[in-house]
Amino acid sequence: MSYFANSLFDIAFPDAPDLRFERSVEQDLQGRFAGIDEAGRGPWAGPVVVAAASLDYDNLPEGLNDSKKLTEAKREELFEQILEMADVSVCVQSAQTVDRINIREATLQGMRTCARSLSVPVKRFFIDGKDVPHHLPQEGQALIKGDGRCLAISAASIVAKVTRDRLMVKMDRYLPEYGFAKHKGYGTKQHQEALAAHGVTPLHRCSFRPIREMIEGS
Repeated sequence: MSYFANSLFDIAFPDAPDLRFERSVEQDLQGRFAGIDEAGRGPWAGPVVVAAASLDYDNLPEGLNDSKKLTEAKREELFEQILEMADVSVCVQSAQTVDRINIREATLQGMRTCARSLSVPVKRFFIDGKDVPHHLPQEGQALIKGDGRCLAISAASIVAKVTRDRLMVKMDRYLPEYGFAKHKGYGTKQHQEALAAHGVTPLHRCSFRPIREMIEGS
């Protein structure tokens, strides 16, 4: 279960990441905050990965932004820097979990796990999108397009994206005929052709319509 966090007490973030603004948010909260984001809600195969990041604004990687706006090389570079400079947690939800409780609930469950797994206490969680899971350790606020507006969410988006991409590249070594290293499990033409030729694997989300229809039609 989740709710759309929208109240008189919401913090109105700017349209682009702003270091000075986020410093002021920490001062107002009298403590650190964390950003939460996910990668992999849409693919037909592989896990959904959620990450949380609480930044030290006196020791910040340069170039943080929405992971989708960065090159793969830049994401990889920032990934290593974020792990060195920030408090980070990651939760990987398998395709089987997605099938059991659905992709939205698997994502929200991952957010709760990440929120509880940070080693440094935070005063608030800012979450990309419109959903905030119940039972977070502290108050959560949804921030639509937050990965391009909040540096902490940007950091979480990079960690989630790089973690998931690396997992899919690793799976490609075991199942090279599916091309996971290239399309990362999304429903590309190459992926569709591989499914038609080789069938469904344990990495595939059987509750997603294209995979379900393939199973039912076999």
